Amino acid sequence: MDSPVSKTDASKEKFVASRPSTADSKTMRGCGLANLTWVGVDKVELRQRLMMPEYLRLAMRDCIKRKDSTAIPDHLLLPGGAVADMAPHAPMVVFINPNSGGRHGPVLKERLQQLMSEEQVFDLTEVKPHEFVRYGLGCLEKVAAEGDECAKECRARLRIMVAGGDGTVGWVLGCLGELNKEGKSHIPPVGVIPLGTGNDLSRSFGWGGSFPFAWRSAVKRTLHRASMGPVARLDSWKILVSMPSGEVVDPPYSLKPAEENELDQGLDAGIDAPPLAMVYEGVFYNYLSIGMDAQVAYGFHHLRNTKPYLAQGPISNKIIYSGFGCTQGWFCTPCVNDPGLRGLRNIMKIHIKKVNCSQWEEIAVPKNVRSIVALNLHSYGSGSHPWGNLKPDYLEKRGFVEAHCDDGLIEIFGFKQGWHASFVMAELISAKHIAQAAAVRFELRGGDWRDAFLQMDGEPWKQPMSTDYSTFVEIKKVPFQSLMINNE
Repeated sequence: MDSPVSKTDASKEKFVASRPSTADSKTMRGCGLANLTWVGVDKVELRQRLMMPEYLRLAMRDCIKRKDSTAIPDHLLLPGGAVADMAPHAPMVVFINPNSGGRHGPVLKERLQQLMSEEQVFDLTEVKPHEFVRYGLGCLEKVAAEGDECAKECRARLRIMVAGGDGTVGWVLGCLGELNKEGKSHIPPVGVIPLGTGNDLSRSFGWGGSFPFAWRSAVKRTLHRASMGPVARLDSWKILVSMPSGEVVDPPYSLKPAEENELDQGLDAGIDAPPLAMVYEGVFYNYLSIGMDAQVAYGFHHLRNTKPYLAQGPISNKIIYSGFGCTQGWFCTPCVNDPGLRGLRNIMKIHIKKVNCSQWEEIAVPKNVRSIVALNLHSYGSGSHPWGNLKPDYLEKRGFVEAHCDDGLIEIFGFKQGWHASFVMAELISAKHIAQAAAVRFELRGGDWRDAFLQMDGEPWKQPMSTDYSTFVEIKKVPFQSLMINNE
């Protein structure tokens, strides 16, 4: 039987004459930096390219500090406004999570402030992204509205870098998404300095899976590349979780209580829908998963939060994670009669909407699948591509199209057991393909199972299930796309 995965020969890396040592080149390829031209980046020139005029930097700083976009001191406004020629080529701000990247966060923060300016580097423990969007950008817009051409150009050309993990990047993207809702133009694109664990968003746009702190000039080169990189688009997906009222749930911070139930009425839930529902909503950029992998992640996160001294590095984390996988039946099923170890088809129904179709269609849950993932990016689980590079004839046979992160479709696939997942993550085989969809609704119904486990972009939670009524998890595309800086 032919494999649905297309195999391509790895292209050979080519370097210019002034290439670095072999050890350095390996480090940089792993960090997504092998495609940078190996020429020096002048610090003064870079600073001129990125740094906004002082009066604008100080005005934004004061507005953010006072939480008022109109609180601009008169002495910071130039008489008659400023001309556009004063605006830098690529004004940039950086959000940094100093708690990411081990002990390197504070060092990187200091380095960024030296290369740009102190006012353009925001510590996320002190300034939140929504505060910058509301008061910092609001300040620029107010100054521009008063005839300042430099402020107008800075607002239009602004780019943002995020030094942190996928969760931090998603946080910034979510806050910038509010500008779309307000009908604002010139949404700043976002690049990544990867400081997290998985860094799948970073990998997907060429910024790599880790940052080479031993390579000091990497900071300059990254900012230089971010100032010129092309802008790409990224789909984001809204999730609604509707459950019977009275259930006790501890959702992750990215899920917030919704004001009203916005479940698509085109699919009649019938008698399974509770008369009173409690609804949470959120947005994800990478994946939502349901099942055993989320249960393992939930156990790991719970242990790390209660006993942080046990998980202090990548190696210990992987050992603990593997231990949870074995003890919870992910790699072996010692008792097939245990309802907690059965496939998801016992508790789940899946309905999807295909592209340009308003009707819901029920999709069978494959037998023995114990984890189902709805994936937006190519990168999952620290760089794996479980959907695979599928052959054209297989795509045509299944009614699929080639997967992209900006195509308005989300890929749904399943893992069977831990061994199956391990081979998939090693890209020896592809996952169990289920569907491609423009919208998805998972219906969860209790019985022998009292709880299901879900995770969204790495944030797991335990979802209680009722035996009388269904819990619905609905995924719809957000009507606007996020903008990312591509490190080509």
